[in-house]
Amino acid sequence: MLVVMYKTATEDDVAAVCKLIEEMGLNSHPMPGAIRTAIGATGNKSRVDADRIMAQSGVKEIIHVTKPYKLVSREFYPEDSVIDVGGVPVGGPNLVTIAGPCAVESYDQCMIIAEAVAKAGAHMFRGGAYKPRTSPYSFQGLREEGLKILSQVRDKFGLKIVTEAVDTEVLEVVADYADVIQIGARNMQNFSLLRKAGRQDKAVLLKRGMSATVEEFLMAAEYIMSEGNRKVILCERGVRTFADHTRNTLDLSAVPFCKRTSHLPIVVDPSHGTGRKDKVLPLSRAGIAAGADGLIVEVHHDPANAMSDGPQSITPEMFEKLMGETAAIGAVLGRK
Repeated sequence: MLVVMYKTATEDDVAAVCKLIEEMGLNSHPMPGAIRTAIGATGNKSRVDADRIMAQSGVKEIIHVTKPYKLVSREFYPEDSVIDVGGVPVGGPNLVTIAGPCAVESYDQCMIIAEAVAKAGAHMFRGGAYKPRTSPYSFQGLREEGLKILSQVRDKFGLKIVTEAVDTEVLEVVADYADVIQIGARNMQNFSLLRKAGRQDKAVLLKRGMSATVEEFLMAAEYIMSEGNRKVILCERGVRTFADHTRNTLDLSAVPFCKRTSHLPIVVDPSHGTGRKDKVLPLSRAGIAAGADGLIVEVHHDPANAMSDGPQSITPEMFEKLMGETAAIGAVLGRK
């Protein structure tokens, strides 16, 4: 349920409605907007006595939300959300680019790549300190030592850090170092991890599961937001299909669907979405053209010897080309 307040409603009016919603056993979510203030009410197991709320000072109307996801829905919040990551806006008119290696391998490796992507115009640096691998014998990451290297990248180049929390056990230490906590595709429906991420005061980049429908994807975002964290960034990273010419099938149709259905920003991952470096640039261009708010791509200075995902990692030279091409496409769409 969405309670829409008059433009003339005072802070006391909003507080009174929130208090009443809480007294009714529901959760209140005040959402100030440029034009109006709305208050979401979630958690009801049966019909809510809307007349009590309607009688409150400053209440204009009550809208019953029909979608199974509430806080994520545009019915709840019609304006585009812009997530502020330490001064870097994600969403709105701006395009954001997140770049870096699949895995943090060493200090020197990260510094070489970070210098290159920062020079080309990247806003954030991605790198896995904890790596969920298909094989238990594959490189699992440098763990906290990797997080410390990422922190040094931020200090030296000013790039905000995106890195994955693979389980609830490491989530808090990741949150201590990261600017954006990544929830990977394998964990999209790890509900205890989603809830705990929702209690962090950090932006969360949520990747779509490799076999998840878009509705399941948005419901996963709802888990995070239901715990109070509204700083959620969606990420389309490809799904499993019968295609064998590509690692995954990047579902670009999900981008306009999510933009129409949800107010959350969405970025595209053409690296995991294809698994082939020769497809990363074309799908990056297509992702921006489809309306994505940005890209997250894997860049490595020596892909042939990368410890993880070398075949889908582009070189710094390819990344520089990608930045120029996507900027040109973004300009056509009125994006910065």
